[in-house]
Amino acid sequence: MRKKINRRQFLFTGLAGVTALGAGFTGFGEKAAGAAVVDKVRLGSTGLVVPRIAFGTGTRGGRRESNQTRLGTGEFIKLARHAYDRGIRFFDMADFYGSHTYVREVLKEIPRSETILLTKVWAYDSTQPDFEPPDKLLDRFRMETGADYFDIFLLHCMMNGNWKEEKKIYIDYISRAKQDGIIRTAGVSCHHIDALRVAAEDPWVDVIMARINPFGTLMDGEPDDVMALLETARKNGKGIIGMKIFGEGRNVTDDERERSISYAVNSPNVHCMTLGMESAGQVDDAVDRVMRNCTVTAV
Repeated sequence: MRKKINRRQFLFTGLAGVTALGAGFTGFGEKAAGAAVVDKVRLGSTGLVVPRIAFGTGTRGGRRESNQTRLGTGEFIKLARHAYDRGIRFFDMADFYGSHTYVREVLKEIPRSETILLTKVWAYDSTQPDFEPPDKLLDRFRMETGADYFDIFLLHCMMNGNWKEEKKIYIDYISRAKQDGIIRTAGVSCHHIDALRVAAEDPWVDVIMARINPFGTLMDGEPDDVMALLETARKNGKGIIGMKIFGEGRNVTDDERERSISYAVNSPNVHCMTLGMESAGQVDDAVDRVMRNCTVTAV
């Protein structure tokens, strides 16, 4: 059964002081002396303040598993601990990745109020065998994560410009869940230029997850064309989360990583990014590159 909660119970007031709070939890808040901590940014006009890097849990994801979940629960928690120490308290999950229950274990050690939880739903047609009524689906997500609410709730992988009509049953329910305080912000992850074009203008959309890198790898169009749509979205107050920053592992030389990070963090049209990190070394590399390259003013 859905639990209605008062908005005051989860009003987000920023992440200031989170390291001091986290220090009281075993394995957290003990970053190496001198190590950079990722900064925080305002996510468009959503009212959310988020770390500039989200811990992506869907590398090679599908059928409710991913490279992150394949690490096993213990290694996943260790990796999340390290990410926490470097300032990453933003989890990018999805039903499709099977990562909800893994993040639930992490949340046993981190205060929920000090994290940002994003999840995504694969919006099946009601005639498909995998269709699950949205109310039951959201109850399941909350049970799997142990969280009463989600900061960001996205329709996963929109692939055409008709998604508003095709996913109406989900959109209507998500809107009601926002009114009940179970979802704070809503939107879409886009995998087609037409889907992105609609999302950039649509008032229902609070947050867009878009594929962006300077090479055009696995993107929805040429980088300049995608960036123009993201500029429109930003001017319309959308929060924009970049994904496929390294072209899903296709652009990972040292120079390519440097170019990709610089391209994302120095664009006013990309507020933050999700990175599918699989080791402590990748976390360190990501945080160090972001903080070294970033010239955009943070919170």
